[in-house]
Amino acid sequence: MMGFKRRNQVIAGMVILGMLLTPGCAGTRVERVETDKVIDLSGRWNDTDSRLVSEEMIKDVMDRNWIGIHRQENKGKNPTVIVGAVQNRSDEHINTQTFVKDLERALVNSGEVDLVADSRQREEVREERLDQASHASEETAKEEGREMGADFMLQGFINTITDRVDGKQVKYYQVNLELTHMETHKKVWLGEKKIKKMVKQKRFWF
Repeated sequence: MMGFKRRNQVIAGMVILGMLLTPGCAGTRVERVETDKVIDLSGRWNDTDSRLVSEEMIKDVMDRNWIGIHRQENKGKNPTVIVGAVQNRSDEHINTQTFVKDLERALVNSGEVDLVADSRQREEVREERLDQASHASEETAKEEGREMGADFMLQGFINTITDRVDGKQVKYYQVNLELTHMETHKKVWLGEKKIKKMVKQKRFWF
């Protein structure tokens, strides 16, 4: 039979393990932090990755000569850009819409290009314009056929490679973006950003 002391040790260990595995047994503590503070809990793609990658890649595309060439050929006008699909080809769930919005914000803030709405947004705006034609005054209703066509489309994808062994894993992200001329289909910029993270998982021993 198990000795009294040994049995108490086993029971104590089981109680501690249960406390560690039971969510909320020690209460929930919430701390408000700055939205730009880097917090990496799981090693997965997060808001910081989305923001930093978008800002860095937009800075790179803005530094290339396609903008100057476009202005020379179009009487100094800014190029008009639309952000298309950014596909998630990774092995984890990534909200690519958040990344797309980070790209759009960085483009607008650059002041170097004009940004137009994507296809989903255009449909909603067109429905509103049709509604205005029936219900708004003639002075305020917006006309059809005045939309600004995009000169370039920005598209891309996110890939991942994950390597795991003995409680450690390396997560490798590769983001590729391409800027394509709408008329000629000529690719005027290819961008790439890589992120590599080492994730170590703690183990509890009793």
